[in-house]
Amino acid sequence: MKIAILGYGTVGSGALEAAGHADDIEVKYILVRHDPERIPSMTEDYGLILADEEIEVVAECIGGIHPAYEYVKAALEHGKHVVTPNKNLISAYYEDLTSLAGKNGVSIRFTSSAGGGIPWLFNLRRAKRCDDITEIFGIVNGTCNYILDSMHRDGSSFDDILGKAQELGYAEADPSSDIEGTDTMRKCVISSDIAFDTALDEEDIPVLGIDTITAEDISFFNARGWTCKLMMNAGLSDGKLCAYVEPTVFDSSALESNVSANNNMITLIGSNIGRLSFFGQGAGMMPTGTSVIQDVIDIRDSINFESGADEDRIEVDNSTAVHRYYIRIGRDVNGFPFDLIEDQTESHKALFLITKPISVSEAHMLAKEYADTDKPLFMAGIKES
Repeated sequence: MKIAILGYGTVGSGALEAAGHADDIEVKYILVRHDPERIPSMTEDYGLILADEEIEVVAECIGGIHPAYEYVKAALEHGKHVVTPNKNLISAYYEDLTSLAGKNGVSIRFTSSAGGGIPWLFNLRRAKRCDDITEIFGIVNGTCNYILDSMHRDGSSFDDILGKAQELGYAEADPSSDIEGTDTMRKCVISSDIAFDTALDEEDIPVLGIDTITAEDISFFNARGWTCKLMMNAGLSDGKLCAYVEPTVFDSSALESNVSANNNMITLIGSNIGRLSFFGQGAGMMPTGTSVIQDVIDIRDSINFESGADEDRIEVDNSTAVHRYYIRIGRDVNGFPFDLIEDQTESHKALFLITKPISVSEAHMLAKEYADTDKPLFMAGIKES
């Protein structure tokens, strides 16, 4: 099978190397913007790729929304299969692209868009073939996991650990997508679309990130045997779908508490199979590049895991998800709804609060109200054992 790789950055170069270890996969073209003579197969002419009938699969590894969307759309319209690790693209255009692929009799595969090298989406689809998925949740951002794990281990400040993560290449120069939870939200959208046969909009998913966490929060958690992780969460019960992203504290014995460094762990709950958890590297050149080529091989071998949204889309209703929350706020608490609080601890700078069980929608609304002020606040869900 002859393929084209679009982009020669971290993932594109990893995909090229992984293709070299696969049987009967030939990379005929690599689309680049500059220096097309560096490798003989490189070209700046996408029209050449589209016109070549030998190219059966286009691997989009450019990232971002544009021009990736236009390239993928053109490939599907020309009857070429597409594989992509591009979570931004799939989260934004899932319904559009899966529908377009179906109309043109080709596949669009994106196993590496959530979980990187972890075969999460592949196995989520596989589990659905003879089971009902009731819940999905997990640690899907290695940058945030590295930061939180390091803060728990040595008590350093958020800013110090973020700087170290950037030095090690775990965090981008602009880490906002990671630490504010946007990256996790997009992976939640994609995973929910597959798990529950829907097509969520990014705006459907309320998000709390870790950008306001402090060493003081971590000290509070450590003293109680808690470990904080940034989690995606979605579940379907009685026809109602909840989906949200938030920091969550677990008892130290929980599997999630023991996911260290920049690793990921993602879980599905099936009515028949129960709990299945998938652990590993959620990003990186070779894990993600290898996952891209795994999708190519599945297409070559006619392993069909197509997906798409049902016509009757399920709307998100986070009023159905209820649990307690940890909240850290400053001493200026005028107007705070203390009727929601069941436990309170004070320091000279802050209040540490534990709420009564409240809905996710109520908690995230409260966080949004405080985000619109200058008052400091960090909130995390509490996972009851």
